[in-house]
Amino acid sequence: MSTQTMAAIVQYALEKYSVELREVPRPGDPDDDEVLLATGAVGVCGSEIHQFHNTQSWPVNIPVILGHEFTGVVSAVGKRVRAFHEGDRVVSETAAYICGECAYCRSGQYNLCPRRRGFGHALNGAMADFVRVPARCLHRLPDSVPFEKAALTEPCCVAYNATCVHTAVHPGDSVLVLGPGPIGLLCMELAKISGASWVGVAGLKQDALRMKVAQSLGVDRIITDGEEAILEAVRSVGDGLGVNVVIDAAGASAALRTAMAVVRPGGQITKVGWGPQPLNFSLDPLVQKAIRLQGSFSHNYPMWERVLALLASGKLDPLRIVGRVEGYPNWRICFDEMASGEIVKAVLKPASAGRG
Repeated sequence: MSTQTMAAIVQYALEKYSVELREVPRPGDPDDDEVLLATGAVGVCGSEIHQFHNTQSWPVNIPVILGHEFTGVVSAVGKRVRAFHEGDRVVSETAAYICGECAYCRSGQYNLCPRRRGFGHALNGAMADFVRVPARCLHRLPDSVPFEKAALTEPCCVAYNATCVHTAVHPGDSVLVLGPGPIGLLCMELAKISGASWVGVAGLKQDALRMKVAQSLGVDRIITDGEEAILEAVRSVGDGLGVNVVIDAAGASAALRTAMAVVRPGGQITKVGWGPQPLNFSLDPLVQKAIRLQGSFSHNYPMWERVLALLASGKLDPLRIVGRVEGYPNWRICFDEMASGEIVKAVLKPASAGRG
């Protein structure tokens, strides 16, 4: 076991603000099927903001190094690793552990493995100088994609699964995205790439800065005045019967009620936003309108390859939602500005990382 230390952003207790930058032991040599990755950049996710405020709805094994949106350079490889070599630029998926034996793992849907555990809450993540990663998680990073952009591959894959796999967006469709957070804005971009003729984004008045980002991305309509304003906006689209698709990327369960109100009969709602609150409203419109309601969670290998192709082509550019790129010592300002809505997304880089 190595006695060297490294910088890492650690959640050390299940209490509010129990996160700090620490010197921790550097990981030892990788296991036979792992690589040791020198971190190049790490995206800050809303889940880390929840863990910082101790408002998460998932178990956290403390102490744990945060960070599950990451990229870097292979520093060492395990004995059985053949596909990757020292010096390779790679990006990593988030499923740090899967059983490999259940029906979902065996069919390639390992994102649904009942025993799946992720980086940054169940196992040590990548907000550190080094992280050990199973080789099965890795994808080669195209030369044209810098580390700052590659660190956003994971949320792009979440949005891709919701928008391009679980939702059938056809050229000419109208799409409303509820929630202008990182996933919502990326869903908006992917809906436009998929051929949607009209894309609207709905949020709250306190989302004003996020809506400016949406405007810069070319959204057709911004709505911040509640459900009645959303209904009025969608009545002006096409025949006025509602939008073809609603993507619920909001964090409140009540957004589903709005989605059912504004989607056209026979339309689609895809829910990718988490909301633990009880519904407290009727689901009858789901039946009356014959709406297809679909959940979307995480991603798998083919989605990562397609998203990396989009990033390399420049057709999808998640850097447009990034408000800060900072070194680890400035992690707190990134967390606070994301929590307050001053920025949509931040990327952290260790002192040792180059331009990538």
